[in-house]
Amino acid sequence: MQIVENMIELSKRLQAMEESATIAMSRKSRELRSQGKDVISLSLGEPDFNTPEFIKDAAKKAMDDNFTTYTPVPGYEDLREAISEKFKRDNNLDYSADEIVVSTGAKQSIANVVLSLVNEGDEVIIPAPYWVSYIEIVKVSEGTPVIVNAGIETDFKITGAQLEAAITPNTKLIIFSSPCNPTGSVYSKEELRDIAEVLKNHPQIVAISDEIYEHINFVSKHESLAQFTDIKDQVVTVNGVSKAWAMTGWRLGYIGANKQIAGACSKVQGQFTSGTCSITQKASVAALKADPAVLNDMVSAFKSRRELVLGVLNSIEGLKTNVPEGAFYVFPDVSYFYGKSYGDTTVNNSNDLAMYLLDEALVALVTGEAFGAPECLRISYAASEETLTEAMKRVKEALEKLK
Repeated sequence: MQIVENMIELSKRLQAMEESATIAMSRKSRELRSQGKDVISLSLGEPDFNTPEFIKDAAKKAMDDNFTTYTPVPGYEDLREAISEKFKRDNNLDYSADEIVVSTGAKQSIANVVLSLVNEGDEVIIPAPYWVSYIEIVKVSEGTPVIVNAGIETDFKITGAQLEAAITPNTKLIIFSSPCNPTGSVYSKEELRDIAEVLKNHPQIVAISDEIYEHINFVSKHESLAQFTDIKDQVVTVNGVSKAWAMTGWRLGYIGANKQIAGACSKVQGQFTSGTCSITQKASVAALKADPAVLNDMVSAFKSRRELVLGVLNSIEGLKTNVPEGAFYVFPDVSYFYGKSYGDTTVNNSNDLAMYLLDEALVALVTGEAFGAPECLRISYAASEETLTEAMKRVKEALEKLK
C-alpha cells in the first residue's frame, strides 16, 4: 500500500493550497483535549448560541411535509423570495428571485462567483487582513491575489485611493468583508461610497461584498456596498444564516447579483453540488422572514464579551488593539512580543506566539499570518463570559512571562 501511495501524485492546485488555519488550530485543540488537557479554544468563528426554536420547528415541519428530495439548483422559489424581501427590508436592495442563488454556505457562494469570473492571470484585489479562504479560492481559480494592506492605525480598512492604486488592466475582482473577519471592523456608508466612486470608473471590475456578519453590529445600521445604484450591477452581495442565526451546521449561504453572474453561479453549482439541503432551506425561510430584532439579546451578549476581552488585552503591556464594531473577533497587534523568550521558547512571529499560548496557556488562538497580518492574532469571543474570563487570565499570565 505504501508503494502505491508514493506513486500517486496529487494535483498542483491541491499542493499549492494551504489548510485553513482556523480549522487546523481547532483540530490541534481537539487532539490536546483527547490527551486530557484543559484546552480553551477561541479559534473558530462559531456562535455558542443554539439555533432558535422557531427555526428548528420549521425544519421539523419540512421533514413531516416530505421536503426530502432534490432541490432546484439556485434554491427553492419561496426561499429566494424570502431572501429578496430580506434584502429590501434590511438593506434597501432590490434583487429579484432570479438574481439570487442559494448555496451550501457563504464560502461556496464566494467560490461560485470566483470560478465564474476569474481566468488564469486575472488579478483579484484582497484587502488585508482578509478571511483565510479568499486567497485559496482565488488560487484554485488560477487567479492572482493582489493584497492591499490596512493596519490597525486605520482600523484595518482600506481607502478608495488605495484601491485605485492597486488596479491594473488585469484586475477582475475585489473581495472584502464588512463586518470583517478577522478584525471586526465595519465600513461606514461614507467609506463604502469612497470605494464605490473608484469602482464606477472601472465598470469591468466586480466587487464581492461579504456581509455574513451583517446583524452582529454594535454601533450603527449595517451598510451594503450595493446600495450605490451606479455600481449595483458590479456588486455581488454575499450573506447567509450561519452567524446571526446560529446555524453554522445547517450550511446555507446566498448571493444577490445581476442575472448574468447569478446564472453563471447556478451553472457552476449545478456541476459541483446542485441545490443545498431541502430541510435547511425550509428552516432558513423562517429565519429570513423573522424580525432581526429577535437577535438583539445575542448581539448585546457579544458586545459585553467584547468589552471583557478588550479590558484584559488593554491591561497587557505592549499589546495594541482597535475597538471592533462588529462580528465577534478581536485582532490585537502582538508584535511587541516578537524576539522575547520564556524557558526554551523564543517567539519570532505570530505562528510561534499562537503555539506558545497553546502550549503554555492551553488557549487556542489563530495566527494573524493566515489572515495576511503577521503582526496580529485573532481571538474569537464566541464563548461564554466564564470561559472568556478564564482564557484571558491564562493569556495575560503567559504573555507576561515573555521577557
